[in-house]
Amino acid sequence: MTAGFLVFLLALPLSLGIAKASGFPPAMGVLTAMVGGIVTSLFKNVGELTIKGPAAGLITVSAGAVAELGSWHYAAAIVVIVGLIQIILSYLKVASLSDIFPISAIEGMLAAIGIIIIAKQIPVLLGDEPSLYKGEKPLELFADIPKFVAHEHLHIAIIGGIALALMFILPMIKVKWLQKVPAPMIVLIATIPMSIIWHLKDTVGAYSVVAIGDFWGNFGMNADFSKIATSAFWKYVVMFLFVNSLESLLTAKAIDQLDPYKRETDYNSDYRSVGAGNMVSGLLGGLPMISEVVRSSANVNYNAKTKWSNFFHGIFLLISMILLIPYIEMIPNAALAAMLMYAGYKLASPKTFSHMAHIGTEQLIIFLATIIVTLLEDLLLGIAVGIVVKMIFHLARGAKFGDMFKAKYETEDKLNEFIIHVKGVAVFTNLFGYKKLLDNLDKSKK
Repeated sequence: MTAGFLVFLLALPLSLGIAKASGFPPAMGVLTAMVGGIVTSLFKNVGELTIKGPAAGLITVSAGAVAELGSWHYAAAIVVIVGLIQIILSYLKVASLSDIFPISAIEGMLAAIGIIIIAKQIPVLLGDEPSLYKGEKPLELFADIPKFVAHEHLHIAIIGGIALALMFILPMIKVKWLQKVPAPMIVLIATIPMSIIWHLKDTVGAYSVVAIGDFWGNFGMNADFSKIATSAFWKYVVMFLFVNSLESLLTAKAIDQLDPYKRETDYNSDYRSVGAGNMVSGLLGGLPMISEVVRSSANVNYNAKTKWSNFFHGIFLLISMILLIPYIEMIPNAALAAMLMYAGYKLASPKTFSHMAHIGTEQLIIFLATIIVTLLEDLLLGIAVGIVVKMIFHLARGAKFGDMFKAKYETEDKLNEFIIHVKGVAVFTNLFGYKKLLDNLDKSKK
């Protein structure tokens, strides 16, 4: 329960910020995390230490869906369909398919998402009127930074600057008790009094603080399926499904590596729980959820032992929406923008760029190609270009096109060992065939 409470302190502000940046009402982010905590924990064989909820990595897709379809209600309907597909795919045992995508393209996709998040939060951090930047693309937002600075609101910019500084400085302070308190919660403790003292809602406008409204009065079926016959609807189903599934499965596998008890998650069961969570969340008007890496890592650090920390974090979020809405509405949006900019920075960290360069020129080119195309066009095209560039490199090294899609091998079964002779190439596009072979081997042999 203690770990669940500490994760709740982290999840509350992040969920509000992610929802707002995604074009959803902020409260829908908290609802998504509530469902992610309570509903998914009821499933068997799920990740014991993973925390389910809305993720910064899906902001770009969510905001795009809301903008193109015209309402978050339509985007919520997409989440329902995605959840249903995920449940079906989980029974087809597709969890291992996440291994076939080239890591450099995945890292490029995540870095591009991080850059987009940073770009979109700059004017919010400075307190600019939303009409000043509505509809602008990431590169346009970066180009307009001088305009945003010229039109900043001083008090909001001060709040945003302090919040951003705290997000970067607090993780560096090695004080044990302080490290137990999530940085976003300390940011709220520091910035809410400023919001009250400067009367932001009255002097600046409603856009300067979180707006919850009548959450419980509007609680119910909020998904609108009237756009289901449009091509845009299904385009975003594909985008949500791809990013959501990939991030969720990769996080579940990463957190298993951190589990001090070395438990192995049934990834298909975990994926199924995410699908069920998405269906419930979407029907109620929530965002897409995943096994989220920041909260899951924090959960491990808070010495969580079982999936019930995820459950209790959902319960505490539920209690907060019953008792704390008047206080939540004092949170300045600039503080949430600072948290999201920090999340964007972590996705597009300079360390990632330097790591890709260290691995090799080929990986760096794939990484950069994915980023550039994602920023100029969209996420699906970006990841597709990254995959194509990877395939071109394999072809340039002499791989035959046909060999790239089928695992070709000969085997020798000896007394204490099993020898595999690869005929052709073993690359990411035919990895699944080799993985299937290895999974079926006698584990007692080398």
